[in-house]
Amino acid sequence: MVDEPTLTAALEREHHEIDAGLEAFAAGQEAGQPQPEQLARAAAALRRHIYLEEEFLFPPLRAAGLMGPVLVMLREHGEIWRTLDELEQAAARSGGGATDRCRELLGQLERHNAKEEPIVYPEGDAKLDDATKQRLHGFIEDGTMPEGWVCAMAAPRG
Repeated sequence: MVDEPTLTAALEREHHEIDAGLEAFAAGQEAGQPQPEQLARAAAALRRHIYLEEEFLFPPLRAAGLMGPVLVMLREHGEIWRTLDELEQAAARSGGGATDRCRELLGQLERHNAKEEPIVYPEGDAKLDDATKQRLHGFIEDGTMPEGWVCAMAAPRG
């Protein structure tokens, strides 16, 4: 059973959960009490969220004519993915930098979500057929990202 009546509500809930996990990690870092498990959970949730958008939500929206906003979201996903990689590397080194990378990532997510939530998600609710919406809700509830999947625009910075 789906708790949220719309895809917008379900996807925004995931945004809030991811942000809260990253905020908790940053707060622990700043307090000198690193919580690597907090970062691991938030990172996995963020990567899974990007996967579900790129594999389930964006293709039918592009087919429905929402090319521009989807391309912006894909580009930003690549930037977010790279920053998350850098954050995980900094946290693994334990030599600092993880808090700064985490704050950078939170800023990217805030700017990204401010566009995605009012523009892309409502289009999903309006334009996707019921079967696609059900698949998305099902994945949100208990889907897993395939091992080794990387977002479309996550090529290293260069």
